[in-house]
Amino acid sequence: MFTIDIHLDLSMNAMEWNRDLRLPVADINARERGRTDLPGRGGVTVSFPEMRKGRTGFVVATQIARYVAPDNALSGWHSPEQAWAHTQGQLAWYLAMEEAGEMTMIADLEGFERNLSRWSDESVSNGEIPIGYMLSLEGADSLVTLHHLEKAYAYGLRAVGPAHYGPGRYANGTDASGRMGQEGIALLREMDNLHMILDMTHLCDDAFWQALDVFKGPLWASHNNCRSIVDHNRQFSDDQLKALIERGAVIGAAMDAWMIVPGWKKKISDPVGMDCGLEKLIDHMDHICQLAGNASHICIGSDLDGGFGKEQCPYDVSTIADLRKFPELLSARGYAEDDVISVMHGNVTAFLRKAWS
Repeated sequence: MFTIDIHLDLSMNAMEWNRDLRLPVADINARERGRTDLPGRGGVTVSFPEMRKGRTGFVVATQIARYVAPDNALSGWHSPEQAWAHTQGQLAWYLAMEEAGEMTMIADLEGFERNLSRWSDESVSNGEIPIGYMLSLEGADSLVTLHHLEKAYAYGLRAVGPAHYGPGRYANGTDASGRMGQEGIALLREMDNLHMILDMTHLCDDAFWQALDVFKGPLWASHNNCRSIVDHNRQFSDDQLKALIERGAVIGAAMDAWMIVPGWKKKISDPVGMDCGLEKLIDHMDHICQLAGNASHICIGSDLDGGFGKEQCPYDVSTIADLRKFPELLSARGYAEDDVISVMHGNVTAFLRKAWS
């Protein structure tokens, strides 16, 4: 079944983890065998061949570069200008993949519909169709000024998550707190003017509710699970999920194991020992459906290889091609065929058609 994934850090894997995503996953892992410099080495799950094998033909692909102040212990760049330059290197990689025929940028409804049409033509081999991608910025620290947001929009950026981990220049994120200042409010208003999508993922609670009040345009949570199942500020509470549902958002199920099952200890727990499989992730998706009273707001935002590898994702996911296991699992839970189609691609399709109409 044609599949949409609304959160993949493809350029980060290419540019920071130094992975040639045109290769089979097995080849990438073989080259990384024995390396321990970064998390997930030798446990890669994402590459273009595996995406095509699972018919993941449209993705929301990120640019990401955090700025860190002198008192911030997180990893990141020491100036917004350095962070901006890094995102431009990531953009250059996406454009190189377009030149190689691997990907095609989607920045408007016409391009999105054309991509859907290509992938619906079963007479054409998956390997002959470029993977459609929409650019999203995860954490807005790299936007030196609002003029840089306009420049980014001009080259194709269509969604922004103002925060990532810790304190940010425009909004505070995971493990931080506090409302947005004037810079963050101005960012949201300019995004509104440009008709961009606001990604609520990673916003701390204070900034979450403030953003809902300020931003009037389309919003989603690209990779977020439920706080009621795994109690952490990275997850959204039922009240937050209900607010997103009321605004017509879609919420992407994230495959980072610590967000799926309670009690996960990083670098200690393992997916099998914690019984962390796709069924447990569907618990989160089903919880959102119960809050909504329908299956119209859930989708996939896998975040696979998002700073972790196979050691920290569901045990029944070997590669991203295993997203194709969702239809059978959802059907076994009692989801009707139309609802299964909605989860795999229909909900995001409806969202973008409305947002871009």
